[in-house]
Amino acid sequence: MPDPRRRNLVIMGVKPIMNYVVACLTLFNDGSETVLVRARGKHISKAVDMVQLLRRVFLKDAVVKDIKVGTDTLTRDDGKEAQISIIEITLTM
Repeated sequence: MPDPRRRNLVIMGVKPIMNYVVACLTLFNDGSETVLVRARGKHISKAVDMVQLLRRVFLKDAVVKDIKVGTDTLTRDDGKEAQISIIEITLTM
């Protein structure tokens, strides 16, 4: 599991897609050679759309180095465990 304090990590959430595009652009412009995009559940499709937008429009030299899929186990408020799908997309320049 990636360390959430990692400098090159972008975690997808409820913000507009362009916020995550700008986050990736900023990381690459600040010297990161790789950026890890991580999303869970319903945000997986947004992560894929964001990576495609980034590669098609903003960073044509960006390459998808690796894609990992898996499952996280979460404990809900009622104490039951829930399984949620995750995706991690590694981008390089």
